[in-house]
Amino acid sequence: MIIYVIALAALGFLLFIFYVSYRLVRPPRYVGEWTPSDLGMEYEDISLTTEDGIRLEGWWVDRGSDRTVVLLHGYTVSRWAFYIRKMMEYLSGEDYNILTFDFRAHGRSEGRYTTFGYSEILDFRAALDWLRKEVPERSRTVGVVGYSMGGVVAIRALAEELAAAGVADSPPVLTDRSAARGLRYFAGLPSIFYPLVRFFARLLTGAETVDVIALARNIRRPLLLIVGREDPLVKVEEVERFARINGEVNPDVEVWVGDGGHVRVIEAEPEEYGERVLNFLSRHLRLS
Repeated sequence: MIIYVIALAALGFLLFIFYVSYRLVRPPRYVGEWTPSDLGMEYEDISLTTEDGIRLEGWWVDRGSDRTVVLLHGYTVSRWAFYIRKMMEYLSGEDYNILTFDFRAHGRSEGRYTTFGYSEILDFRAALDWLRKEVPERSRTVGVVGYSMGGVVAIRALAEELAAAGVADSPPVLTDRSAARGLRYFAGLPSIFYPLVRFFARLLTGAETVDVIALARNIRRPLLLIVGREDPLVKVEEVERFARINGEVNPDVEVWVGDGGHVRVIEAEPEEYGERVLNFLSRHLRLS
């Protein structure tokens, strides 16, 4: 009888962890109401198709430039994230076109599961394919600004030389550590359960964990890393470690430690944020 009760309790626990894993890889879809026209920008609704057949929805803002900045949102949000809007406001006075879209399983895009940066690089490649096919004259130079999960994709894009320069805000460079902290942050569960959650997440999605720190030795293009002192998911010392490793092969890596929490430096220090990011893009998104 005791063995039966223990077995039943164990099964119930595993089913609970499986449910948590399922909910984490299928986050709620966040869709907002604003559009770039609210910022005084003319825009076009666009659709992208990834090489694995997923349709993504996004916005294209044509400013008549030959330089384009791609904005990438983080986990659980979409192109309507507050920092995407703020970044578009910063860029509105500059000579850049803007492309932003909803990652798979987010916003209005297709996709059953998110993979926390693993398959999302395919989404970024789909954006590049769209630019090259539809507006090649507008994308001679492409930069990327990514937040959290989008920051991971930005780092991957630079490592694969898909972008000329990039900004990664709050990127979880030690992926498993940030994910374990995120279990408490997003699900209210102790990080001790993370190995089981990771197992079930992989079972559901077929995705591996992105080894972000290993990419530090592969990036030789300009990179600005931003992290908040109060970030509960990404520690300052982790981002600084990534920058030190990258600095051995990349003279154009920079780190800014600002006030605020996860992807919240842009809120805590909006003026300096705009100045730093725009200055970085201006210096490194020059045509060759």
